[in-house]
Amino acid sequence: MCELERHCSGRANFQMAEKIGFLFLRLILILGIVTVETFEREIAAALMAYEKYVICVDKTPADFQASLQSLTKKAIAAYENRGPGMRHGIALDKFVTVILSQSDEERPMCGIYFNLHSPYQKSALPKTVSELKIKN
Repeated sequence: MCELERHCSGRANFQMAEKIGFLFLRLILILGIVTVETFEREIAAALMAYEKYVICVDKTPADFQASLQSLTKKAIAAYENRGPGMRHGIALDKFVTVILSQSDEERPMCGIYFNLHSPYQKSALPKTVSELKIKN
């Protein structure tokens, strides 16, 4: 009988202790592996796309890079502190969304999405105004 079995009363408690130990070990592996540098490839691809395709008056490429690194840190924190049964960590601002998704590998998948936004976009009608319907 192992030391852990001696301290646990019954097989059910031992199985629960095994699960907790496994989750704790996985958490240690995730905490040791997942950093902003883990996703350098994804960040570099997003920066190239930003410089080539995105027109943004509010952020220079350097500001975008700083914002992207900050959002990645926030997504990592959300991913590490997610609740039971949750698979994602998400961080976003007005221009970009960073999502980390649990995968079968130790390294989570990282998605960086540009949020479509236009300062010239029409706002929705106020709730007090009804839509004008044309009669045929």
